[in-house]
Amino acid sequence: MTVRAPRRILTAATTALLAAAGLTACADGSGAASEPGRVDVVAAFYPLQFLAERIGGDTVAVSNLTKPGAEPHDLELNPRQVGQIVDAGVVVYLSGFQPAVDEAVEQNGGDRAFDVAGVTPLLDAAAGGHDHEGEAGHAEEGGGKDPHVWLDPTRLATIGDKLAERLGKADPDHAADYTARAAALRTELTKLDTEYADGLRTCQRREIVTSHTAFGYLTERYRLEQIGISGLTPESEPSPKRLAEVAEEAREHQAGTIFFETLVSPKVAETIAREVGAKTAVLDPLEGPPADGDYLSAMRANLQTLRTALDCS
Repeated sequence: MTVRAPRRILTAATTALLAAAGLTACADGSGAASEPGRVDVVAAFYPLQFLAERIGGDTVAVSNLTKPGAEPHDLELNPRQVGQIVDAGVVVYLSGFQPAVDEAVEQNGGDRAFDVAGVTPLLDAAAGGHDHEGEAGHAEEGGGKDPHVWLDPTRLATIGDKLAERLGKADPDHAADYTARAAALRTELTKLDTEYADGLRTCQRREIVTSHTAFGYLTERYRLEQIGISGLTPESEPSPKRLAEVAEEAREHQAGTIFFETLVSPKVAETIAREVGAKTAVLDPLEGPPADGDYLSAMRANLQTLRTALDCS
């Protein structure tokens, strides 16, 4: 499990990074685009990159602070990345999810920061499933809130609408284009929502056993129940007592599949699966970019995985 540095150390480190980044930042700090006629948009992690690219189109240049394959919860910024925040026209982030990004935005984001956590109310950490000891593992950053809001397509559409407004303020000449692209994306996300609602309406089971409790928004939206092995922080180690509780619940609900995710070791999920005679499968929380396709295709792959695991008709 990663041990976090005290806040005062993080602040000192971030200040040093900002000082280093200032050597390469624009002298006027205006956040001007690095490419003529395009707005630099910095996204903190993949789902926000997806939104910015779809809504921004060819009038924005989007960079992602979290590299593919990296776990975004514990992102540490290097001077170049802090410099990207310094120079960005818009910084899209989710406060409470990535402390290093929060620190950098607080120091130098100014009015260019767009916090998606303020767009739609966040669920409590235990929403969408059982509330067990040790499951609220992310409370130190999120105030006991679940940050994985993008796993509800309807909430992501609302965030997209607000991002279009924010881009329009940064680039008034293309405001109508941003609004139109956000509306088109909302149509696609509404279709995805309908597919989930229809696909998960009639299932033999409604409980999903997951390696960490990232799926509260999805389970609340589609009337499922999440049984998390670990808390909101995926690298937190479950206690032997917690493993025994999950195994007992998996048997009680006749769970045939234990889900793990792409950026975290499957060992704990495999342990539970062996204990209860189940198989394992990937359920992607989309904290990083999928190996193939985009948010929409990965969410549809998740839907098919859920339908198979829950014996949906």
